[in-house]
Amino acid sequence: MGQALAKGWLARSVPAKDIAVVEPQSAAQASAHKLGLTVLPSESIATHRADVVVIAVKPAQVAESVAPLGKPPQGTVVLSIAAGKTTMELRKLLGPESAIVRAMPNTPAAIGEGITALFASESVSATQRRTCEGLMAAVGRVEWVADEALMDAVTAVSGSGPAYVFLLIECLAEAGREVGLDAEVAARLATATVAGAGIYARESGLPAAELRRRVTSPKGTTQAALDVLLAERGLAQLMSRAVRAATQRSRELSAD
Repeated sequence: MGQALAKGWLARSVPAKDIAVVEPQSAAQASAHKLGLTVLPSESIATHRADVVVIAVKPAQVAESVAPLGKPPQGTVVLSIAAGKTTMELRKLLGPESAIVRAMPNTPAAIGEGITALFASESVSATQRRTCEGLMAAVGRVEWVADEALMDAVTAVSGSGPAYVFLLIECLAEAGREVGLDAEVAARLATATVAGAGIYARESGLPAAELRRRVTSPKGTTQAALDVLLAERGLAQLMSRAVRAATQRSRELSAD
């Protein structure tokens, strides 16, 4: 995700010289150098002045990654994409007055088609909010949430959501194979259908329910399929249970 963000910033004409990376792994360092970015040793973080510090590591690596940073100087905002790490946890590591923005992007950010939810701590200024929003907008759309507790629901819907869609493609392709389609043809049909429907839903501006009604002819083939999917304990109920389970697990991980 860090690399996707860097590529997005460069594509938006952020000068490479304005982006510095702290990365212990040699392969990632090579990728950063290839993009023309400066790679700093971790011990120099505290003396390197930055307007924004982006934490783009796995949750278990946050503490060791930010330790060399110390207390960020006034005017620096910390933008964290470490899943499940609350602003309270980050303030314990960075200082109680630290300006912190939490971000929950998703994997389509890798192609600039992601969506990111943001939450700002009370120490974040309006200017810093705009800066963080602009940085995340480089890889897709951005939504703000006013209550940090809602980040668990965001994780369940959009953070984990691509996996649900990939599963839909798998199941649709397999169902096509079961009714006689060649497996590779079924996979291509399923992938293109889901991708195209998503773009159509976004670009039309219409509610998904209305789009569904428009493509469904009474007593037609689509209606026959929807009678199954909308039956009791069908897709709607399954999705609700899945999102609730993911939300609960996100809460549990945040509490660990």
